[in-house]
Parts: sequence; structure tokens; C-alpha cells
Amino acid sequence: MGGDELEGLERQFTGITGHGLEALRERIGVRIEDTLEPWCYEATRDNIRHYAHGIGDDNPLWCDPAYAAATPHKGIIAPPSFLFACDRIISGYVGGLPGVHAMWAGADFNWKQPIRRNDEIRTEAWLKDLILHDTKFSGRAVQQIYHVNFYNQQNELLCEADSWCFRTDRDIARERGGKYTELKSREPKVYTDAELVEIYRHYAQEEIRGAKPRYIEDVVVGDRLPVMVKGPMTVTGFIAYAQGWGGLYIRANKLNWKQIHKHPGLGIKNRFGIPDCPERVHWESEFAAMVGAPEAYDYGPERFSWLTHHLTNWMGDTGFLRQATAQIRRHNPVGDVLYIHGEVTGKRVVDGVHIAEVAQRAVNQDGELSIHGTAQISLPSKAG
Repeated sequence: MGGDELEGLERQFTGITGHGLEALRERIGVRIEDTLEPWCYEATRDNIRHYAHGIGDDNPLWCDPAYAAATPHKGIIAPPSFLFACDRIISGYVGGLPGVHAMWAGADFNWKQPIRRNDEIRTEAWLKDLILHDTKFSGRAVQQIYHVNFYNQQNELLCEADSWCFRTDRDIARERGGKYTELKSREPKVYTDAELVEIYRHYAQEEIRGAKPRYIEDVVVGDRLPVMVKGPMTVTGFIAYAQGWGGLYIRANKLNWKQIHKHPGLGIKNRFGIPDCPERVHWESEFAAMVGAPEAYDYGPERFSWLTHHLTNWMGDTGFLRQATAQIRRHNPVGDVLYIHGEVTGKRVVDGVHIAEVAQRAVNQDGELSIHGTAQISLPSKAG
């Protein structure tokens, strides 16, 4: 952003400063001891079910004890992305740069074993790196990359993961409008009944592979995964995810006062003059516009979880999602529909384990790229 543009900017929020960046750099590699309370300490039956339903996933392996008991797992396990509910850092609640907006932008998960019912989850985390970017959306932006390890009650490593957020200047993003300028000028999309029938057809035909093994011998490079639909986006859907994932700042009455009293910069006044949390960009379009977004929009970890849902539907009960990485490319505002595509890009054997490699991309109703990623899935062999 040029100096003249900054000079005429009417400030409502704190911007990215050299002093703030220097203080943040001092945290690189330092283990975070004062961690924020997670939404879930344990992978209970209800916690797992609430998370699965929050991403629209009705796989009985997560939700039906009788069904799960008859699988190789001998009981309920959690969707791989359930770990978002077990740690705040991996979910994008980053430290430093008060008053500067944080947008969760991607992750790289490496799972070591399934998350089983009643596992007690503990984590260790640290800031891994800071990368400066010059963006059309908000001028200078800071990418904060964190590393998190997840352990169960036996101190076994469940997963190691990186995730990253982009810290953006709210005032610059609001003034520029960025890549959403054209979108903001459009008339809101109103769906016809016929359009909804076509969208919901994907839900009616959604296949959960389940108990039928998908053998590596039956997988061919170039195979396409069934298209999965998410949406049309509604604030109700975003709140459903928050119920299972647990928004850190969604607190009521005294508890809300306590967090704002402790962190004064957290409370941003709404149109009634009441300090409220920045997380309301996901349900309040008026505030979303203040940070440069066109409307209230989905959660980043929610969208990553939709990609892993796509994969677990395809691989079945005997598959194991070893690794998944994804990068977000734009917001999904209310009214959007997302179409998730996948293709098998490779097959290999590592230490006797058969692995299928998959590339994913999700586009909205206008064909615009929303998120893309890759994954590695262990599949059984007919040879045993």
C-alpha cells in the first residue's frame, strides 16, 4: 500500500507495525506454555458426534457404536479433522499483533494412528515461522506458521501438524475491497427450487464406502472421486460447525465480560456500542464487510474438514488417512455452493504399506477456486 493511501486512511483498528513484528519473531521456536483451553480434552462419543455433524458427516463409524464395533477398529473413532477441536493453535487462534485480523489459510496434517473413543488429547505447540507477503487484499500481510503435536493418554503420538494464518490489516482490506470488489456489487444470489433440487441431488447420492474395503489393486491413477457438495452456505451451517469445533471467543454474559476485560483489544463494538468478539465475521455480514469480506463466511478449519470428509467417504473403514495438506484461496460467503473434486494421482508402497495419492480442489458455483490440497491414504491389499 502506498504512502499516500496510508496517509488518507481512516483508522479503526491497529495495523501491522515493525515493533509488533519484532516482538512476534522472538517467539519463533519457543514452546507455548500458556496454551488456551481447548474445546475438547477428550474424544468422547458426544464430542465426536457433534464434530462430525458440524461438518455434515453422518458416517456411522463416527456416530454409531453398534456399527463401529463390527469394524476393524472395534469401536467408534473420530474423523481425522476432529483434532481441530482439541487445540486452539492449530485452529488459528494465534498470538501477537493485537488488533490485526487473523484468517486461517491452510494446514498440513500427518496422522500416525486413529483417534479412538475416550482418548485424552494433549498437545505441544510453537511458532514455527513468519513470512511477509504483499497482497491485493490488504497490502502487507504476515503469514504465521505454527507446529502442533497431538498425543493420547498413553503419550503416543497421534498426529503432527502445521497450520498457518494470514494476519491482515482490517482498515486497508476494507478500503481496497481487494478481489471481492466485483462480488460486493453483485445482486445476492437467490436460488430457484430447480437449482436446489440439482444441488441436493449430490447429497442424495453421496456414497459412504463404509465396510466394503477399497483395495489398492482396484485403484487406478486417474480415477476420479465422486464430487462432494457443501452448501449452499448459510450462517446456520457456520454455527453448526462452531458447535462441534468450539469457537474460542463465543462466550456469554459474565464469561464474555471476563475475556474482554482481560484482553481489551478483543472486544470490537457492534452497532449497538457493545464490545463483541471478532469471530462474528462468520455470522454478521456487517462486521465481515469491515474486514474486507463480502459477507459472513465459513471457518477455515471447517473447509479443511470438508476435504477430509470427502476422503474418508471414499477410502472406507479399512483405509487410513496418513497425510493431508490444503491451502485456502478465497472466502466462502453465505450463498456460495462448494463442489469438491478429487483424482488419484499416484500409487506407491512405503515399508510394505500401500498408499494412494489424491489431489483435491474445490470450486464455487462460479467455478472460482476456493481450496486445493493433496492427500496420502493407506489402503488394504488383496494380498494381505
